[in-house]
Amino acid sequence: MCKRSLFEFEDQLCKVCISKLPVASYHLRPQNNDLVTKILGLTKANLVMAFLRFTKKGDSQKLLHLLKYRNKPEVGIELGRIFGQILLESGFQNNWDQLTPVPLHPIKRKRRGYNQSEQFALGLSLSLQIPVIASLSRIKYTETQTQKSRMERLQNVADVFDISKDENVLNKRILLVDDVMTTGATLISCANKLNEYGAQTVDMAVIAAGKT
Repeated sequence: MCKRSLFEFEDQLCKVCISKLPVASYHLRPQNNDLVTKILGLTKANLVMAFLRFTKKGDSQKLLHLLKYRNKPEVGIELGRIFGQILLESGFQNNWDQLTPVPLHPIKRKRRGYNQSEQFALGLSLSLQIPVIASLSRIKYTETQTQKSRMERLQNVADVFDISKDENVLNKRILLVDDVMTTGATLISCANKLNEYGAQTVDMAVIAAGKT
């Protein structure tokens, strides 16, 4: 982010830029925060966390832009690795059986070349030593949600996801992973599908949380 060259022991982000990341405190109160309020009554989720605070034109938006639009999948892995270490230090060693990224539609994934949420999950996996399992698939193509209201977003993704073929989520403790949470509509739809197929618990973690 600072445009300076990295040392050999640094990966994607220098130590100075890491120290300046707008780290949120959701992992300290994962059952009682404004992200939990967004999904209340719409799905069953226990813990809801975001790594960074999202601000327009801030560092979190710069990193997400690199990850999503500048072909920098490694940024997602590094952010996941850092957040995974924070979760370990906060006592989340044995909370989940698997990490499940919110899927992209095959058309969008082919266009981008990777799924940014999966990259974040892969980084989390490096630190938490929990497997990434693509239990969800996206069965309908939807346009961007950016200009839609909260109700429109909820309706737009209501029947978009399904359980991937041959995947079994019965009695699994799942951490559902995405890049950004604004209204929570996409995460709600995914969590409802996982719960429908018998997941024991579904928690949520995103790179950054933005306001509705």
